Amino acid sequence: MQSETPTFDPQDFLKTVPHKPGVYRMLGKSAEILYVGKAKDLKNRLSNYFRGTITNSRIFAMVKQICNVEIAITSTEAEALLLESNLIKQHSPHYNIRLKDGKGYPYIYISTKQEFPRIQFYRGSRKEPGQYFGPYPSSGALSQTLNLMKKLFKARQCEDSYFSNRSRPCLEYQIKRCSAPCVGLISKQEYASSIHHAIQFLQGRTQEAIDELVQKMEAAAMTLNFEKAAEHRDLIESLRHISQQQYVSGSSGNVDVVAIHVDSGIASVQVFTVRNGNNLGNRNFFPSLPDSEVGSAEVLGSFLAQYYLNHDVPGEILVSEMPDEPEVLADMLTLKQGRKVVIRQPQRGERTKWVDMAERNAEQALQMQLLSKAGVQQRLTALQEVLGLPSPPTRMECFDISHTMGEATVASCVVFDRNGPAKSEYRRYNIDGIQAGDDYAAMHQALTRRFRRATANEGKLPDILFIDGGKGQVTQALDVLRELQVAGVEVVGVAKGEGRKPGLETLIIEQGSGRLSLPEHSKALHLIQQIRDEAHRFAITGHRARRQKARTQSPLEQIEGLGPKRRQVLLKQFGGLRAIERASAEELAKVSGISPELARRIYDFFNGDVS
Repeated sequence: MQSETPTFDPQDFLKTVPHKPGVYRMLGKSAEILYVGKAKDLKNRLSNYFRGTITNSRIFAMVKQICNVEIAITSTEAEALLLESNLIKQHSPHYNIRLKDGKGYPYIYISTKQEFPRIQFYRGSRKEPGQYFGPYPSSGALSQTLNLMKKLFKARQCEDSYFSNRSRPCLEYQIKRCSAPCVGLISKQEYASSIHHAIQFLQGRTQEAIDELVQKMEAAAMTLNFEKAAEHRDLIESLRHISQQQYVSGSSGNVDVVAIHVDSGIASVQVFTVRNGNNLGNRNFFPSLPDSEVGSAEVLGSFLAQYYLNHDVPGEILVSEMPDEPEVLADMLTLKQGRKVVIRQPQRGERTKWVDMAERNAEQALQMQLLSKAGVQQRLTALQEVLGLPSPPTRMECFDISHTMGEATVASCVVFDRNGPAKSEYRRYNIDGIQAGDDYAAMHQALTRRFRRATANEGKLPDILFIDGGKGQVTQALDVLRELQVAGVEVVGVAKGEGRKPGLETLIIEQGSGRLSLPEHSKALHLIQQIRDEAHRFAITGHRARRQKARTQSPLEQIEGLGPKRRQVLLKQFGGLRAIERASAEELAKVSGISPELARRIYDFFNGDVS
């Protein structure tokens, strides 16, 4: 008689678990790893899975599949976190947050065993003798630096086999990107000096390089070698300009800036790499989430633990928000790197600007991801199910109204198809002949103009017509469609929730009598929010342009504290009003006579919200 596989008994298992730090692996019926976790106290942590009511749907679904649990005891919680990160990287369990990043970062490598060292792109183990600079966040960022090195120091970057077989200079020499050491057009001493200055530059010791070059320039001038002095002068000017662009104010040594933005069930993590005070560039990641219930702090903690398994850990990590268990994470990174690592969320000063910049990049990258074709297809299918449509919609339109106290009212119409935004079909309608501030009349006029033209010209009709508003705006839409005898268009109003908070919207359907609230993690709701926000943005942009055109005076005249002389200086510095509108507060404050407070006022005037 064949013996049956013993059934997993959580209570018997818990009796064997000690009160010690360690890692646990939850296994499914085929011995596959469902989840890997770490704990300061294994017994207490595991007891939470098998006792009481589980409210988290992800954990509830996982616990139902558990057929066995394996544990590994460690000395400290930091060691447990390191082991947990390695196991997640190795097995990619379904219920863990996973970072898909198999590549190590690239470096700039300068060998020390060659007569004429080569500056080169390098990725791999750093065992060869020489100097390594980086890591750079991407190949693109490193390539930009290598191109800059060619212009500044004219050091060779060609392969050794190519270098050793040259009989005359190549094109790089002709375009002044190499000093042609392959054919002896530069002495060993001069070439070594160029490499020395290149190393100083890569180490962030640009001022030392400039000081040495100043001395060489003066010495060349004293000996009447004005051509060489001019070369040194040009290099000094270039180095000063570049160092001003690259230097991270308030940062010395090695720092990583990490920001996270989570929306619509997707996480975007932006990493800026700063080495020796120089910003080496940035890279974006989209960790795989088990579900939308995971918080951003948990995602960030898991990301940092896995990310630094394969990357050098700087002495300081600046974050947009503190991850889960930051002390344990810092101890783990300190253990891995062999020196103290600090995780901070700056609250003031220059470093907050770098965190803000990383946050903006993370948010922008997430928006781009949401616009991807795959994401739109998933959301279209979800929207079909929610609205009970026979097939996924192929064309959706959304209308919104924008004005300032009734002035320069503009209606927007944005169009989405199966590939996302169809921007060539966006339309704006300037609204006239209505009582100022009457949104219902504005909506009625815009919809009448849009659908009258469609019926007359047999134009395209949408499968779904979204209206940014509640029952009143939906009624206007239904009246217009009825008047123009337009059939087959599903009308859905998107009413804002309390405090206009995303995720609390109510859908108005069935002639305003039906109301539907979708859960925050609904893909259909995410698509509706995306379309609604795009219509809102497009309406505001059109309204501002119309309002500005209608006013005879310059918009700059409306800003308190900005007199004629300062307006003239601003226009000269930026070359026109459009450039001023696009400038940041920091850029505005660089103009003579513009204080930081006034710069912020100017920036807010052009970038503030308009209802």
